[in-house]
Amino acid sequence: MTSRLEARFAALKAEGRGGLVTFTTAGDPDFETALEILCGLPKAGADVVELGMPFTDPMADGPAVQASSLRALKAGMSLAKTLELVRRFRAEDDTTPVVLMGYYNPIYSYGNERFLRDAKTAGVDGLIIVDLPPEEDDELCRPALKAGLHWIRLATPTTDDKRLPTVLANTSGFVYYVSILGITGTRSAAAQAVSAAVARLKRHTDLPIAVGFGIRTVEQAAETARTADAAVVGSALVERIKASLNADGRPKKGAADEVLGFVSELATGVREARSG
Repeated sequence: MTSRLEARFAALKAEGRGGLVTFTTAGDPDFETALEILCGLPKAGADVVELGMPFTDPMADGPAVQASSLRALKAGMSLAKTLELVRRFRAEDDTTPVVLMGYYNPIYSYGNERFLRDAKTAGVDGLIIVDLPPEEDDELCRPALKAGLHWIRLATPTTDDKRLPTVLANTSGFVYYVSILGITGTRSAAAQAVSAAVARLKRHTDLPIAVGFGIRTVEQAAETARTADAAVVGSALVERIKASLNADGRPKKGAADEVLGFVSELATGVREARSG
């Protein structure tokens, strides 16, 4: 059976365009607002939904995503509630791929077997666990693949040709190329460097290549989608969520619409990137 991720990237290829992958943190700024945003993302133009699992020490993430995790945790978010968020989303949408991104500690605390079972049942399609290297694939990667979940690996500017085969060995769904050195949302890579990196990765794998870390504007998303199979936008969306909050941290009226409006702009840019 073709998975949602495989079907979506096949559809994008048939359409001759790159896709838009959106990242938000589960439960930011609260469960109901996060659910409203999540359910509105596909209609706004998101092709793949990436959902961050809140964690107290998100070491790969910049200040914006770190703050979103803390907001979600303060509002009572947990890994169990993250899966409930996916279940609620799946009640409305059974076609848009959902990928959970985060760190191993909450999963370990939840219990690996229980997590994989509950994630699959909730409607999760893939996992990006940034602090589990290929050398630890027996810990969660191989069990996840066996459970029918894609294991999406990160490649970076320092992942050389010698290291790439190890990184790609058990990767499925797509490869997430981190376009900058460092944490999320801090700076942006040059378009020429991204194009060269995508070309190099495609010499090693037939998997789709999604590029993220540092894509903040419609123009940057469109530029990335000209050469990559998808552009990933995260920190810029999380900052829109923060900007939609009152001084007490509660969402203003229309907060979700503000975020989804920006997603629509990004989607338009991505969809038009290869035209003409």
